[in-house]
Amino acid sequence: MQVIGVIAPDVGSQFLDPRGDSISGNQSLHVLRRVEREGNIATRLMKRFEIITETDARVLDVGSTVELAVGGIVTPLAQDTLRDRRIEVVRAGATVESDSLAPVADVRIVTLGSDHTGVRLRNHLRQLLRSRGLAVHDVGTEGTEPVDYPDVAANVARPVAKGEAHAGIVIDGSGLGSAIAANKITGIRAAMCNTVTLARYARQHNGANVLAIGSTLLTDAEAEEIVIAFLDTPMREARYVRRLAKVRDLELRG
Repeated sequence: MQVIGVIAPDVGSQFLDPRGDSISGNQSLHVLRRVEREGNIATRLMKRFEIITETDARVLDVGSTVELAVGGIVTPLAQDTLRDRRIEVVRAGATVESDSLAPVADVRIVTLGSDHTGVRLRNHLRQLLRSRGLAVHDVGTEGTEPVDYPDVAANVARPVAKGEAHAGIVIDGSGLGSAIAANKITGIRAAMCNTVTLARYARQHNGANVLAIGSTLLTDAEAEEIVIAFLDTPMREARYVRRLAKVRDLELRG
């Protein structure tokens, strides 16, 4: 088995491994995901609860997944907090639904970044996004000093993967390199789109959560239309969402 990732220390907490054995949480567990070769099943180690209170919900990591024991209870206040913090609760014996893989439909928080070739377009799009009432986390860069697109793509993609942002937009000369780099971050589905049609397809059919665009290929008006189409298009059809589980399996198995 391959073990990657980190679960933060939580004294006295209890985790279950795929065999059902308990693992003490009194030290940092460098275990987030293990890929089982037999059956090609990916299993996440999750914190287990008999009851989840609002206090519990507030200290869990944003975007994390926890397990609720058979007969367990989630208090009403905790339900609201779990929803706001995008925390998935899986009942013991159940599996995480494919729907949880779909990108956030109501995008309110966006990470935005560019290399040196896209500074002007990024600044233009930042104003557009904020004028639409979105919270924008601008990760740079500034000025014309050359920077490497993989670094910018990672800075845009990581908050999306962690659930700290609903979507990301990354800009370089063509958008191709940034899409390739962003897709190396687990949980990211980045698409380079230079037309409105591709932007819609990337979201509706493929569940893209990061948009990559090329500053040398688009006018400001074209970029605006592409960004708006990308952010406003939800992924709702079950057949498309179901396929994301297969994409995830490829990502986990390699």
